[in-house]
Amino acid sequence: MTTKPSAPEPDGAPQPPEGPDPAAAPESAGPPLPAAPESAGRSRGKRPTQGDPVVERAFALLGAFTAHRRSIGLGELSRLTGIPKSSALRLARTLVGLGVLERTDGGDFVVGLRLWEIASLAPQVHGLRAVAMPYMEDLNLVTRQHVLLAVRDGDDALLVERLSAHGAGPVLYRVGGRLPLHATGVGVVLLAFADFDDRQAYLSRPWSTEPEGVPVSAAELRLTLAAVRRDGYATVGRTLPRPLVSVAAPIRDGGEQVVAALSIVVPAESEDVRGLVPAVRATARAISRGLGARRPAPPR
Repeated sequence: MTTKPSAPEPDGAPQPPEGPDPAAAPESAGPPLPAAPESAGRSRGKRPTQGDPVVERAFALLGAFTAHRRSIGLGELSRLTGIPKSSALRLARTLVGLGVLERTDGGDFVVGLRLWEIASLAPQVHGLRAVAMPYMEDLNLVTRQHVLLAVRDGDDALLVERLSAHGAGPVLYRVGGRLPLHATGVGVVLLAFADFDDRQAYLSRPWSTEPEGVPVSAAELRLTLAAVRRDGYATVGRTLPRPLVSVAAPIRDGGEQVVAALSIVVPAESEDVRGLVPAVRATARAISRGLGARRPAPPR
């Protein structure tokens, strides 16, 4: 991959003048731009900002990239974000110069390593991952299955780390990807221990499982969340990409607040799933102690 800020545009001849650049004109913040396909139909929990429109447009360009759309041409960037081509090109070239985007030999734009370098410094993730990794590796070695670590970000769980043994089978989510709170093990745990008002706001909206598309009953989900708070763990079954079961437990910090969730994902037809609960809970408690937690919080 090479960085080519002066590569010819893949969309044909230069575009005619458009008039004043909307990026330079004051504007009120609108709703967030369309989210990635993996989170389609779900709010990402972000509030519209009242900031610099140029900065917001730059982030809109970055938000167009997803796990299924890693390389984007200028025309598609313009279409996905609603930013005119000339403005999109100026912003993209600036981001290329900063290393946040890169340009392929074919002229498309891809996410640059500088963005990954900056994102890896996020304190919520960096310290958590450093503490959790040795314990996750032990759990992965013993079970030879997928071990996931996630934090909550708005209406989603954000996958911080995933260790996958060879032959463990396919899973839907990648590191850095978003998981639904209501339909994954780590998500259910994070939702169960969220603030009461947050839970109520989440449960007030209609949800369905993804990608199965089965509607979720708010009443049943409330019962599930109450059981998770009482028992200290969650088990969630999925049918796609194949029948799977996730066993998850909360991770607490020094203030005894739930800051993350750990899970193991196994085939539904595997050994007794309940037999995995002690191992997952013990690993989550070990990580919690590493973060400063002194004792398990009492049931709510």
